[in-house]
Amino acid sequence: MGEGVPGAKPNPDIPENWDRSGLPGWTYFSDELFALECDKLFGTHWQFVCHVNDLKKPGDFITLDIAGERGLVVRGRDGVLRAFHNLCRHRGSRVVAKERGRCGNVMTCPYHGWTYNLDGTLRGVARRDTFPAMDPAKWGLKPLEMEVWNGLLFVRFKMGPQPGVGELLRRFDSEVDSYSLARMEPVPDSAYADPLNVNWKSVRDVDNEGYHVRQAHPALHDLYGQNYVDEPYIDGISRSQGQFNEGEGRLWSVRHYRRILPDASWLPENHRRSWIYVSLFPNFVLGLYPDSAIFYQEIPVSATCTVQRGAVFRHPEESRELRLARYLSGRIDRDAVEEDRMLTVWSCEAVKSSAYDGIILSDLEYRLRSFHDHLRKLVPVMALDEEPPRGMLAAENAKILAGM
Repeated sequence: MGEGVPGAKPNPDIPENWDRSGLPGWTYFSDELFALECDKLFGTHWQFVCHVNDLKKPGDFITLDIAGERGLVVRGRDGVLRAFHNLCRHRGSRVVAKERGRCGNVMTCPYHGWTYNLDGTLRGVARRDTFPAMDPAKWGLKPLEMEVWNGLLFVRFKMGPQPGVGELLRRFDSEVDSYSLARMEPVPDSAYADPLNVNWKSVRDVDNEGYHVRQAHPALHDLYGQNYVDEPYIDGISRSQGQFNEGEGRLWSVRHYRRILPDASWLPENHRRSWIYVSLFPNFVLGLYPDSAIFYQEIPVSATCTVQRGAVFRHPEESRELRLARYLSGRIDRDAVEEDRMLTVWSCEAVKSSAYDGIILSDLEYRLRSFHDHLRKLVPVMALDEEPPRGMLAAENAKILAGM
């Protein structure tokens, strides 16, 4: 979100003669490509689940469903967080049916009543006499790869090309440390999960460039539109920073937000009046504000349906002024989200128009180009102007990868 200084490139390293085209239109509604994306992108890249403070007590759990996979994170009786496939070893039912909650000493499959300890080991089997001897560890829930970075918990369903989360985001450690993100608390009732009838890439395309903010986001432009800088994706990571404009602001929400916002002396001086975004390829964004932190993430459902989810995190010792500032920053954010959604719909439906013959990107949209480059590197079939014949897309992609 945001816009660079008018007339300036968002990054001085942008080449003079770069390819300003985007992805071909067919990539936004292809069912076969969507299946490949689920396998090559979402199954093998880190996916954000929750903040560790969402799971404070033994038995607290949260689930994550994405791209045909079902994940479960639970805090054990020993206080340790563990991640598993939410898959009963008997017949594959969900062991935990709700999105979040708290279980007792065990997790009980609602299908046949198999029970698992909170450390994932098999505890009980209904009518055990009808089964052969079963090792509790061997027949326990299958573990998921899990990492925690500054209080944010990520899982990965299959091994993939990304390094560990800590290694990926290491360059932000000192910067994020000043925000005390690991100590922040999820704001009750701030979580949302909204279905959108668009391809997930359309949502990322809108969010990955700041050229549209002057026209489409009055509040964001009023807050930081003259002083926003986007970095391109490098190794799957991008950072953006919007330094607040001079003056009080024209809009009510911006004017009062800037007036109420405390000095935030715990932050470096150039962070006290700015919003920072850290993006992790392919579908996660962390927002760091002087008053709070946010995240948003796209959950692909089909080639033409996406759920966008997000939430807000607050400081545990929140003053009245900080709480009011958080309310106002949330209002600015909500307006921007709603404004972006219509842009997402229009962009996605355009690719099926008979008049659609591609796009041309501004220097202020180079970050979007770098995002597309990451997609094409992992799924090179996306570079083809025409979709491969029916049933041949995965094979064509494998052929291209083999020749690279």
